[in-house]
This record gives sequence, structure tokens and C-alpha cells, in this order.
Amino acid sequence: MMKKLTLMITGVLLLQPCLASDNFTLYLVRHAEKQVDSKNPPLTQCGKARAKQLAILLSTAKIKSVYSTSYQRTMSTAAPLAKQQKVPIKHYNPKQLNQFALHLKQDRKNALIVGHSNTTPQLTQLLSGQKVANLSEQDYQNLYQVQFIADKIQLTLLKQPLACKQP
Repeated sequence: MMKKLTLMITGVLLLQPCLASDNFTLYLVRHAEKQVDSKNPPLTQCGKARAKQLAILLSTAKIKSVYSTSYQRTMSTAAPLAKQQKVPIKHYNPKQLNQFALHLKQDRKNALIVGHSNTTPQLTQLLSGQKVANLSEQDYQNLYQVQFIADKIQLTLLKQPLACKQP
């Protein structure tokens, strides 16, 4: 009896990594704080600090892909984590979120997706199937975690601490 129980437990433990390989997590953020002087503005000093902070927060998340729109502010937000994880930044079209959501679900890899105040909640909602509140122009702290575990989808809203004092 004890031998059978030991074999069953061993079998379950050996099978666990196989089951876990079907699980993946997507992290979605709006770009960090931006300057307000142009159509394609760079990040502020606070924004650069937030981007570095994000890389630290996700350093152990086993990120395999980093996605960004082609704007300077989103690319700069994604860059520290992409560099740290030694993965290229892949561009996506924010006007084709339905197709992009489908791609992310099929790809099944841990990823960071950097977007905008209007697209990040929308993409999070498409991925999770749950209602997500809109972001204001001052919302930079939200980090959405969408976990795909077996047949379940778990949405968690995390908040990054302030990266620096605002003027």
C-alpha cells in the first residue's frame, strides 16, 4: 500500500512540470511617464526610473517575449526588461488588438506588453474576459497580470510604487 502511494506521489510530482508548461502569464502596462511636448514624446526622468523599476519587478517572471507599439515612449518603457532578459522588442499594431490577443493566447509564452492609456485596458479585457477600468492621463502605476492556468484565466491588478517624486 505504501509503495503504491509513493509511486502515485512520484508520478504526480514528475507530471507537474508537464502540466506547468501549459501555464503562462502576460503582463500589460501603459508606457511610463512621458514628456508632453511632442506627438511622439520621450519618457521623463520619472518615466525612465519607472521603466527600470518594471524590469526589476519582472526580473524573475521568466519573460520570453516583449511587445511594444512603435512609439518612443512605449519602446523606452519596454527596453530595460528586454535588455535584461536578452530578448528583442517585437512591435504590434494597437489598431489590431483582437488579432494580437489571439496571437498572445496561441503563443503561450510569458510576455510583457507595453501599450497606451486607451489600448492597455482594452487588450487586458480581451485577454481576460473581464471588465477593466479605463486609465486617465495620470495613471502610470497599473500593472495587469493575466495568468493562464489550465483552463482558467486569472486577472490581477498590481500597482507599481512611485518611481520618483512628481513635481
